[in-house]
Amino acid sequence: MTRGPSASSRRALGRRGEQLAERFLRGHGLRILARNVHLRHAEIDLVALDGDVLCIVEVRLRTGSNFGTARESVDARKRRRLGAAASELLATRRLPRHRSLRFDVVAIDASVEPPRIEHLRDAFALTR
Repeated sequence: MTRGPSASSRRALGRRGEQLAERFLRGHGLRILARNVHLRHAEIDLVALDGDVLCIVEVRLRTGSNFGTARESVDARKRRRLGAAASELLATRRLPRHRSLRFDVVAIDASVEPPRIEHLRDAFALTR
């Protein structure tokens, strides 16, 4: 029986992914407002501003394809939790003025060097 990575190595991978995503987004003109925002429903990896659009960013890093792609890992349950977290964020935090809200995913394939980064703007919409 093979074991997956330890909790500490998963956290380290997560931090690495968030750092790569933040650097990538900054390089593409987004302003990072917050990282690792802990809310009741979920943790928001990054909150960014793209012009006058507030972006809730989910970072997904994969080191292999055993469990599908990073993009595929943001399932309906995760989308609902991010939607609830975004509602809580908007209700409880002071944020810069923004025209609209969107949900982005930064998918990182770390099985190659340098890692391949894909920014999926408006990756999903909330549905009831």
